[in-house]
This record gives sequence, structure tokens and C-alpha cells, in this order.
Amino acid sequence: MKVLITMLQGFCMSLADSVPGVSGGTIAFILGIYDKFIFSLNHVISGTKEERKEALVFLVKLMGGWVIGLCSSILVLGSIFDSHIYQLCSLFLGLSLFAIPIIIREEQEVLKGKYYNLVFTVLGAAIVCLLTYFNPSKGDAVSMDLSSLSFGTAIYVFAVAMIAIAAMVLPGISGSTLLLIFGVYVPIITAIKEFLHMNFVYVPVLFVFGFGMIAGVLTTIKLVKKGLERYRSQMVYLILGLMLGSFYAIVMGPTTLDEPQAAMSWGTFQPLFFLLGALILAGLQLLKRVVENHAS
Repeated sequence: MKVLITMLQGFCMSLADSVPGVSGGTIAFILGIYDKFIFSLNHVISGTKEERKEALVFLVKLMGGWVIGLCSSILVLGSIFDSHIYQLCSLFLGLSLFAIPIIIREEQEVLKGKYYNLVFTVLGAAIVCLLTYFNPSKGDAVSMDLSSLSFGTAIYVFAVAMIAIAAMVLPGISGSTLLLIFGVYVPIITAIKEFLHMNFVYVPVLFVFGFGMIAGVLTTIKLVKKGLERYRSQMVYLILGLMLGSFYAIVMGPTTLDEPQAAMSWGTFQPLFFLLGALILAGLQLLKRVVENHAS
């Protein structure tokens, strides 16, 4: 039963990681396994033999569900992303907005009375908004073809993967949102989808992307762990800022498609999909309670 629960948690994290909006780290936070997730990653890198063994068992179960969820969502997203972009962006906005009060409630002890750390919230929001506004993917990168990989494109994809996985680990902005900002989201989704359909021309770029993710984890996980241990209040305020900034990134998401569309407006906003984001998060909170009751 514990194996299935952990795989289900990984499945939920991967669904978040595969779409712009909240990160897999946010879902882990909502499900109450974030600290265990971070410490397990750290123990794999520099833990004792027993710590490494325990961490690997947990992460293998989590990654099993993560891979299943990722493949499932990619097969769906690859076929509907372009044609239903405004519905999806509305859903992403709902996931992001309704996740904020959950994080505030869970971390109220480190937030209360430390409002001077709001400067980190402003900083986090500014980082995402500036990245989106000065979008490095404007121009040729928006329509990049990853089926033939040049050296320059490989370096770009590797660097973006490193940045994106750091965001996926943090409970804040989604790594997929950053992929969207950098114009790599749709090409990577397409590459994974084609690979799942046995089109191996995209294998080189997926290797580059995978190694970038590994490098990102190795270089950031200790910083994230120490930051949460020593500066948790500042980190949580920063995370809230990243999530607020992601609203702008999601609204501008349609402009990064291969065939750019207008940014989302009140006219293209889809309220039902926005509310669906709230229902999904409510379901995750229910799952957390079930897991806690089962553990006790």
C-alpha cells in the first residue's frame, strides 16, 4: 500500500512538472512530502550508506509514479496544447493561484511577524516577470527544430534544463513555466511525444536535456536544502513571489508557441478551467489527509 501511495504522489508531481503553473515541488509541499523529497535527494548525493539506501528506495518508488504520469500527460498535451492553449493557461492560473493560500497556511509560523521578508516576494515576482518580458526565446528560438541538434542549440537546451529542474525542485514557479519562457516547452514536449511513438531522431536532444537536469539537481539541491534549513522564512517569501510572477508568464504563454497567438486576455480566459485548478488542489489536499490517516 505504501508503494502505491508513494507512486501516486510521484504521479501527481509529474503532472505538475509537465505543465506550466505550479511545480512538482509545490505538489510535494501540498502532499506533505517536500522535506522528505529534498533530504532524500541530498542523501543520495552525500549521505551515509544507510541514508543513501533509504533515500534510493523512496525516490525509486516516487520516480516510478513520476515517469508514468509524465508519459501520460505528454501524450495528451502534445495533441491539445496548441489548439486549447487558453483553456490550459486558465487551468495553470487556477493551479498557481489556489496553491498560494495552501503554502501560506502550511508555513504560517515562518511567515508571521517577518513581513520585512516581503522584499524576497517582490524579488521573486520581478525575476519571473523580467525573464518573461525580456524573453530570450523571441525570434528564431521560438520555432527551433530539435530533430537536428547543433552545438549552439545543445548548449542552450542544456542550460535551460539546468534552470528548469532547479525550479521543479523548488515549491514555486514551475520548471515548465521556465521552459515556456525560454521557448523550449513545446519543442521538448514534441520531442518526448515523438520518442514515445518510437521516433528516435529526438534521442540526442533528450540526452542533452536529461544531462542538463542531472547537472541542475547536483548543483542546486544542497543550496535548496541549506536555504530551507537556515533561511526558511526568506525562502518561502521568495517562493510566493516566484508563484505570483508566474501569473504573468502563463498569461504570456500563448506568445511562445510555434505559431504565436495573442496573450491571454479577459476575452480568452476560461473560468471553468480556472476553477478546475482549485478542484485539483482540493483533491490533492484530500489525498494528503488520507495518507496521514493511513500512516497513523
